[in-house]
Amino acid sequence: MSQAGLYVVATPIGNLEDISYRAVRLLSEADLIAAEDTRHSRVLLSHYNITTAMQSLHEHNEVQVEGRILERIANGESVALISDAGTPLISDPGYRIVRAAREADLPVFSVPGPSAVTAALSVAGLPPDRFMFEGFLPSKAAARKKRLEALCHETQTLVFFESSHRIKATIGDMTELFGEQRLVAVCRELTKKFETVLRAPLVEIGKQLAAEKNQTRGEFVVIVDGYAGSEDEAMYNAHKTAVALLEYLPTSQAARIAAKLNGVSRRRVYQLLES
Repeated sequence: MSQAGLYVVATPIGNLEDISYRAVRLLSEADLIAAEDTRHSRVLLSHYNITTAMQSLHEHNEVQVEGRILERIANGESVALISDAGTPLISDPGYRIVRAAREADLPVFSVPGPSAVTAALSVAGLPPDRFMFEGFLPSKAAARKKRLEALCHETQTLVFFESSHRIKATIGDMTELFGEQRLVAVCRELTKKFETVLRAPLVEIGKQLAAEKNQTRGEFVVIVDGYAGSEDEAMYNAHKTAVALLEYLPTSQAARIAAKLNGVSRRRVYQLLES
């Protein structure tokens, strides 16, 4: 049997095979599973023949149920906290009860595993060593633009969650505020059947989303390259110059001349022309 305490258990973000042996064991042994949506979690539990009782714990009832859950832990029971997908608390409920358990000197254990943030960073091809996780941007256009404007000069890689309803609008706002040539990776339906990763300058991503309706369906993690100072402006100018030169020169020569005039990487200009 598991030691008494609150276990923060990561569950798959899509593919049900992406769960650890430890997570399956602890979910089976726990006295209670606190789940964001019991109907959703029942699919995972049924797949692994887990029959542990569940209690819903979401943003609308967390205050009401945390006391009862903490009382059970204090009386020697083990409670597993799970979200609909991935690691709890990461843009999901759970922070309040973890804080309350800590303040009550009750044991809290991490059972690590899948996370859409790290999954996307691992395949985006953008710098993962320093990143800022922003979660979901505001749904209203004015508030969303205000937040993006505040991030324009952030040099760390930026990580966002986004929904199918707003992905085109968000990419449009990013293009306007971050610049057309800022590199971005749009990671869609990670670990699921229709997983795709689009990686290109923002202006090109916008065109792809407009052209392919399927690319606006599902759940998204958007990874944006950090601000590179004057290099961003220089690269933008180099790309414009190279595009104009293509009317008269081959791609490789246009890239070389444009890069030299603007003091940027010839290889990167060439890649932008080819994307």
